[in-house]
Amino acid sequence: MLNIFTKIIIVIALLATFLGTISSQEKDLNTLQTARRNLMPVPANVSWKNGRLPVTKTFAVAVAGKTDERLKSYIFRVMRRLEGRTIFEFSRDLSNDPANAQLLIETASTGNAIPQLGDDESYNLEITEKQAKLTAPTTVGAMRGLETFLQLLEGDAGGFYFPAVSVSDKPRFPWRGLMIDSARHFQPMEVLRRNLDAMAAVKLNVLHWHLTEDQGFRVETKKLPELHLQGSDGLFYTQTEIREIIKFAADRGIRVMPEFDMPGHATAWVVSHPEIASAPGPYQIERQPGIFDPTLDPTNEKTYKLLEVFFTEMSALFPDKYMHIGGDENEGKQWNANAKIQAFMKANNIKDNHALQTYFNKRLLKFLEKNGKIMMGWDEIFQPDLPKNVVIHSWRGQKALAEAAKQGYTGVLSNGYYIDLMFPASQHYVVDPLPADTTLTAEEQKRILGGEATMWSEWVSPETIDSRIWTRTAAIAERFWSPQAVNDVDDMYRRLEIISSQLEELGLTHRRNQDVLLRRLANNQNIFALQTLVGLIEPVKEYRRYQVRPQTMLSPLTGLIDAAQADAIGARRFNMFVKSVVTSNIEKQQAPALKALFNDWKGDGMRLKILIENAPALTEAKQLAPDLQSLGEIGLETVEFLQTGKTSSAEWRDAKLKSLAEIGKQKAGLEFQVVESMKLLVNATAGN
Repeated sequence: MLNIFTKIIIVIALLATFLGTISSQEKDLNTLQTARRNLMPVPANVSWKNGRLPVTKTFAVAVAGKTDERLKSYIFRVMRRLEGRTIFEFSRDLSNDPANAQLLIETASTGNAIPQLGDDESYNLEITEKQAKLTAPTTVGAMRGLETFLQLLEGDAGGFYFPAVSVSDKPRFPWRGLMIDSARHFQPMEVLRRNLDAMAAVKLNVLHWHLTEDQGFRVETKKLPELHLQGSDGLFYTQTEIREIIKFAADRGIRVMPEFDMPGHATAWVVSHPEIASAPGPYQIERQPGIFDPTLDPTNEKTYKLLEVFFTEMSALFPDKYMHIGGDENEGKQWNANAKIQAFMKANNIKDNHALQTYFNKRLLKFLEKNGKIMMGWDEIFQPDLPKNVVIHSWRGQKALAEAAKQGYTGVLSNGYYIDLMFPASQHYVVDPLPADTTLTAEEQKRILGGEATMWSEWVSPETIDSRIWTRTAAIAERFWSPQAVNDVDDMYRRLEIISSQLEELGLTHRRNQDVLLRRLANNQNIFALQTLVGLIEPVKEYRRYQVRPQTMLSPLTGLIDAAQADAIGARRFNMFVKSVVTSNIEKQQAPALKALFNDWKGDGMRLKILIENAPALTEAKQLAPDLQSLGEIGLETVEFLQTGKTSSAEWRDAKLKSLAEIGKQKAGLEFQVVESMKLLVNATAGN
């Protein structure tokens, strides 16, 4: 048995990974990696064969069966992406020779021009040395297969090729969504388009579009124009733009479901219509984040008269069968304080605010059903007497969703997928809408439709939103599509890094905009040391940003906290390999590379001090520079003990652990993510 010193030293062999290159461990294709290659989401069934289909400049695509313009346009876009990866110029036309085309796509049906829940998204892909053949029952199925096909591209000394393989694939869940909140911070059309492209790339099929909030009313209504004119600061989507997004999404096999939040989260509604509020106005657009009191009056017939006009108009604008009415976080303060509302409740035997909200929801349901829509809402709408045809959207968790399913409701899970809370992909990845230990019957399990990642936008701008959505959402997309047994976190991260690069070809800014922000913050100074820092720090988690760095909806989101991202890559790689070396039996290695890493931290910390002195925008993060320097110094001292085999004193360890505890505290809403691993290394110097 090797002692702890020997185990620690082998981190040296792995340092290349968190210094920005791929480790030898990652280069090895074990059985698991070979089975999955670089695919994400992993298909339902994959069987690798011998052989390869070469890709040359004569690569051609042919179609057969029922083909529509959506499929032809999708093929065109995929081929342009293939050009970008191979540097070949391919024909812009489809081949008229199916037998000799390198890729033959055959669809049995065009399917629904506007996607619907339950559309057949399955496909089969067979690649041999002579041809790749993609068969699908619908156009959307062919789209999903084309994304898998593109991910299969490989290259070596012999050129580019597609490996011989047999794929039979279909999604595990029919509802695989991303919610984008355009209400708190308005997101321009180009943001929505590039994110829809990315959604299609990882086989997501629902854009849940959050359009009204306390902070903004973002949809044009021709029947009630005062709503968007007074409630949006002029930042709203015209109906023409909304139709453009719906078509753009449909051309990628994605549904668009709007959310109009009520009866709470309603400030933007009552700016123009205080008469339907539960307390007298006037009201102004909310500038703060959080939960606020303005609530629609469910006892006022004027409320329903307005909402009937609104929902009738929106039902004609949005073709999807589902419409989300929010229903969350109504604390009922205005209801409790309104004597008229209290009298109404007493006269109608409505026992509490939950029952009053159910009354409100039932009135809304009539409007929606009249227009052929299915109501969906957050957990709070799940109350006794709620009709069974309402869909429950759960932010509370798997148990709440399962309880709704037991009572006959269909539902979608978002708890565990709140990407705005800045948790790592690994944490989202292990959450399952239908966990392995579920007690639901087979029939009840069918009521779990799937899940949605939620991009609440209190702290995102068009410049930073991509970095908050991607790449963690690609891991969530895999959870919704792939078999439940696909759950290896390390392999997920391996593939996620590859997918992250590929998503950039769609115009996403999740990687490149970090340097844009850093250059701005650095006041045109060299950002190398800043890059080291943001590789080791992350924004505070959950809702702590509200407390530690107060801002309004008008504040610029251009600070270091906005440049930093979840899953800081330098920290994640460092932590992964520190964990490995303290639990593995690997032969002793040399220590120069580890010293070099800690010397870099120390030197970059010193350089940051100078940089920050000449960069006023970084003043709030000033303490992070000496902290980075200290991490390097502690690391160097630790390596000296581990290299020589000497045992450290208890006093030395206590002093270093105390320093690390201080370094671990948040500064400017940011936290070092390597502190716990550094503590492991310090404690390892105690010997056996």
